[in-house]
Amino acid sequence: MVQAVLPAASQAIWIRGAWLIPLALLPAVAGLPGEPASWSVPWVAPLGVRLGFTADGLARLFLLLVCGVGAAVLAYTPGYLRGHARLGQLMCLLIAFTLAMAGAILADDLLLLLLFWEATSVLSFLLVGFEHDSQDSRDSARQALLVTGAGGLALLAGIVLILLAAPGLRLSDLAHLDPAVLDDARFQAGVALVLVGAMTKSAQFPFHFWLPGAMAAPTPVSAYLHSATMVNLGVYVMARFDEAMGAVPWWEATLLSIGTITALWGAVQAPRERDLKRILAWSTVSALGTLTVLIGLPNELGALAFAAFVLAHALYKAPLFFVAGNVDHATGTRLIDRLSGLRHGMPATALAALLAGLSMAGLPATVGFVAKDSIKAAKEVSEVLWVVEGASLLVSTVGVAVASVAVVRIFFGRPAHPAGHNPHEGGWRLALPPLALAGLGIALGLFPALAEPLVADAARMIAPGLAPADASLQTDWLLRLESFAVVWAVGALVYAGWNRLYRLLDRLRFLDRAGPAAAYGAALRGLKHGAGAVARGLQGRRLSRYLGTTVAATVLLCAPWAFGLGFPAPAAISIDGAGVLVGCAAAILGAVLALRARGTLGRLLGAGAVGVGSAVVFLFRGAPDLALTQLAVESVFVVVAAVALRRYRQGPGTVARRVGAWRAAVALAFGVLLGAVLLALSGRPLDGAMADYFLAQSVPQGHGRNVVNVIIVDFRSLDTLGEIAVVMLAALAAWPLARRLPARRKKP
Repeated sequence: MVQAVLPAASQAIWIRGAWLIPLALLPAVAGLPGEPASWSVPWVAPLGVRLGFTADGLARLFLLLVCGVGAAVLAYTPGYLRGHARLGQLMCLLIAFTLAMAGAILADDLLLLLLFWEATSVLSFLLVGFEHDSQDSRDSARQALLVTGAGGLALLAGIVLILLAAPGLRLSDLAHLDPAVLDDARFQAGVALVLVGAMTKSAQFPFHFWLPGAMAAPTPVSAYLHSATMVNLGVYVMARFDEAMGAVPWWEATLLSIGTITALWGAVQAPRERDLKRILAWSTVSALGTLTVLIGLPNELGALAFAAFVLAHALYKAPLFFVAGNVDHATGTRLIDRLSGLRHGMPATALAALLAGLSMAGLPATVGFVAKDSIKAAKEVSEVLWVVEGASLLVSTVGVAVASVAVVRIFFGRPAHPAGHNPHEGGWRLALPPLALAGLGIALGLFPALAEPLVADAARMIAPGLAPADASLQTDWLLRLESFAVVWAVGALVYAGWNRLYRLLDRLRFLDRAGPAAAYGAALRGLKHGAGAVARGLQGRRLSRYLGTTVAATVLLCAPWAFGLGFPAPAAISIDGAGVLVGCAAAILGAVLALRARGTLGRLLGAGAVGVGSAVVFLFRGAPDLALTQLAVESVFVVVAAVALRRYRQGPGTVARRVGAWRAAVALAFGVLLGAVLLALSGRPLDGAMADYFLAQSVPQGHGRNVVNVIIVDFRSLDTLGEIAVVMLAALAAWPLARRLPARRKKP
């Protein structure tokens, strides 16, 4: 891609400076806090689709994370994949993904959101499967695409239902939605489907399994897609719809239940892993479940906690993924059993891990503490079930243990690393991005007032009733230590017994055979076997069988629609003269001959008679040019086909059979279907707007009085050129076959 366009020197400059490209989108977050900035122009007017973008508080928060983390990833990637043959291709994919995420976040039109949503799914498939030589990468990419692609179909169906209930609805209109629309069953069903799509994208249970599998991607991809961007797109859409759906009982209950199960499942799965990236991936699943729970909390503080946790999670999880990449880059492994004491050879990475780990554990003076304090305050004023509260406590303790594994176990203790490796820093490109993000998390923890306008403005897009007094992120952390001490203590115990917990949970792996991941595998195998059975049943290695099956399926699918059009009264049906009757009779007789003939030549002549009859009908219906074209084509076809049949005469002992009864039935049904459609359409008034336009513009624009020719040559010139190109390509393809026809032997 880049290698084919730019010379080597320009490629190096472009790759080194690519991290500046996401920063060009940051002006959209300028002026915080403030009124939403909107921009809209018509796009597909008949469908009411506009290129509409809105940058409000919630969009600005997510866009800031996409651009900020994106810049860090693009600065990190050239160092991590130094010398890789396809580095430029990966950089282009990352930039394209950044633009797709920015478009999805800023999109105000629902169909525009769908367009960017699908773009993120396709680009994530390419990114996860970047190392396409690896079977694991290919399987992981396919799994991510199938799961999120199925969610995209649910999103499409939901958007269609929503637009049927509220035509022209924009995302910005959800804040003041008409109660009648909200009570519409189509709208609620559409929102339910949108929620399913969002759940697949944000790895909610039971669609959670694709995210840990996607850890086969290169570390920069994992840090970007699965910490701050694509997986957060699902919770972003949930947050968009929360203001409108907050009063609907099933909405709150669904978010709380699904979010709790996801958070709890991710927390339980993390100790079952030994790969550092997969451990972080399961903790990400747990964090996404927590975000879903916060959206479902029925109070304004839940919205504030959601915005604060989105920011905090990105600022500690992305650095930890970078740290995992640095460790893998230096030692060749991510297995925690083979790593220890790396702080001596990798001091900068150890410092970044320490700062990010402190924030993940929620220790004071970190942005993680600020976010978790907001979460605790939101739950204190909410009447949540004890199950939700207990799950939240377990998730927090496992988060502390995961942070300890990523920091203490890897970088402290007695030095240990795989033989043949001398761990050391890989350069400033590998050390600076995690340090910058983790350091920013510490800075916002020390001075939360810096993030307060951004977080509060985003929260007000979800909960407009958030009071200024409740929007403060500053707290006296000394007074809150007691409430967090239990979490830190239990988390330390979980870390101390990490290996025992792993062995205990490893005995439960038989349950995986009944989980969602196993269901996905069974569904994939069933799809392959089912497709094979259908193919074997339908593919008989005969063109006539393929055509018959296709025509029969067309009849079955279109017959209800065709006969539902209605038919005109018999008096409204007119036959213009005997010529039309003669043409119709010739076409009918030709069709009967084609069906009843024993030989292929007889069938060919019958089909030619159908074409000649059609030409007669065209002639007497006022289209002589079309009649001449039809007659010429039929004549040439019959002659050429007859010559070809003489060269491929049937061998001795073969007898041509008549057309089977089922083929005759299919042909008759298809003819009746077309006749019904034409009869129904003939009784409807024709819209003459196009005809009037071409008649009026034929002379002034096309400089011709033959309107048909002007349409073909001028108004539809590109279409005509395409048809000519198709015919030419078909002729070029047939020429080698024609040359291979056996020459007729001369008689002695």
